[in-house]
Amino acid sequence: MIRFFLLQNRQGKTRLSKWYVPPPSSSNAGATANGFASADYFTSNQTEAEKARIEAEVHRLVTSRDKKYTNFIEYNNYKLIYRRYAGLFFTIAVDVQDNELSYLESIHLFVELLDSYFANVCELDIVFNFNKVYMILDEYMLAGEIEETSKREILERVKYLEKLD
Repeated sequence: MIRFFLLQNRQGKTRLSKWYVPPPSSSNAGATANGFASADYFTSNQTEAEKARIEAEVHRLVTSRDKKYTNFIEYNNYKLIYRRYAGLFFTIAVDVQDNELSYLESIHLFVELLDSYFANVCELDIVFNFNKVYMILDEYMLAGEIEETSKREILERVKYLEKLD
């Protein structure tokens, strides 16, 4: 199962972040900030801070890794599979027992989807059309599992959804 999907540039700026499983919390989630904030608000802030910490750590691991090693890293209780395209790093975190090569191919298919949709995609396309990128990702992956593998089918669904807007 996919835990999260990240798209980051070389400087560490996260351009796309999709979490299918919330990050593990390192501190007490039921506490409140002196009674002034609700537990849900406090927990939400903790979760966002934990996501940012994990994203920074993943970026550090991926960018500092030598090219002679594989594109798979064991991290905490899951496995990171990453691939670099131009100045962007595509990273998927999956369960330890999942097949690495299938997810490496999944990253490649997602890049092909973006390239087909935007006609030679670049980082600015992702930044300025992030809602369409999320729509493509949602048509491709659903609830942490790969939903559809046909590039033609995914792009047809995205075009249909655009007509509805």
